[in-house]
Amino acid sequence: MNWNNDCYHKNFSHLYVEEKAWSYPLTKQILARFSASAVIPIQCYRDVFSSHRQMFSCQKQSPKLLLAVKEETAEALVYPGSPVCQSFGNQHFYYTSSVMNCLYDCEYCYLQGMYPSANLVVFVNLEAIFRQVEALLKKGPVYLCISYDTDLLALEGLFGYVRRWIDFTREHPALTVECRTKSAYVPKNLEPDLAKRFILAWTLSPSSVLTAYEHRTPSLSARLQAILQALEAGCRIRLCFDPMLRVPNWQSHYAELVEAVFSALTARMPDCLTNGQLADVSLGTFRISKEYLVRIRRNRPDSPLVQYPFRTESGVCSYGSAVDLEMMEWMKQKLLSWIPEERIFLWKETEKTERT
Repeated sequence: MNWNNDCYHKNFSHLYVEEKAWSYPLTKQILARFSASAVIPIQCYRDVFSSHRQMFSCQKQSPKLLLAVKEETAEALVYPGSPVCQSFGNQHFYYTSSVMNCLYDCEYCYLQGMYPSANLVVFVNLEAIFRQVEALLKKGPVYLCISYDTDLLALEGLFGYVRRWIDFTREHPALTVECRTKSAYVPKNLEPDLAKRFILAWTLSPSSVLTAYEHRTPSLSARLQAILQALEAGCRIRLCFDPMLRVPNWQSHYAELVEAVFSALTARMPDCLTNGQLADVSLGTFRISKEYLVRIRRNRPDSPLVQYPFRTESGVCSYGSAVDLEMMEWMKQKLLSWIPEERIFLWKETEKTERT
């Protein structure tokens, strides 16, 4: 007997629909797609999503879908980039969330510390976010990350939001978008000229780490195939070795990862390291706010990864500044065998003060 199949509902077996969301085209498309699901009208998504005494780990086995309308205020639509995220030298660095939560189940994911629920919220009024981005563009260029609080590419077959973001970026020459993902999906409407301003950023981990801690995500080989497919289509790629995890024998695992990734790229796309298609590489060790870590530890009491005795500095939990630097410098030396130093970005705590 497969207990997961027999004892849990399928994903999105129940749809909660805000009263304000009924009239939106995406709502109608989703309702048609999940016609066998139970549909429950609600006044506000927070009544369900933010209710007390939820069990994140159980909800992950069978997440429900909430369709909501995002508040049309600047503060609720587009946010200044988080200090624990890399800005890649961009002064006007923002992020936005059109979906809350992710189908994947990574043990270290900060979402389980930020959100009280594992259910997904889809904001069906994407046009409102577009309008706010247009308002920001009137003041100057914008660098926007669209896939921090979810994995939009993993959901593309359901909602098509990446396609819509690509079309929006095409119409706004001063906009650069990063779409971070662990999926094996490649957008179909991203032509080479636009690809310079729409960066596909793949998070990569050693196969051992991926198997142990990144549950339900595509394998490393599947992600590499997607990256190669994107490169062959002329897309611009960012490789993210972030977060690096201090697992036993971490040096050997990450050395194997670097060798596997760059050997695969150069074997099939030998020019990608020099023609600009590989935009850059980001490095960062595991770090998370102290508040989030407390919640994650409650959700995953048996995970050695999150129960590690982290050090807390300025409200951020990590392995500690000295260890973080040691790990990133070690990884940087491995990468220098393949790419020049100016294309390697290391996350630093100093970014926090530089951008505030």
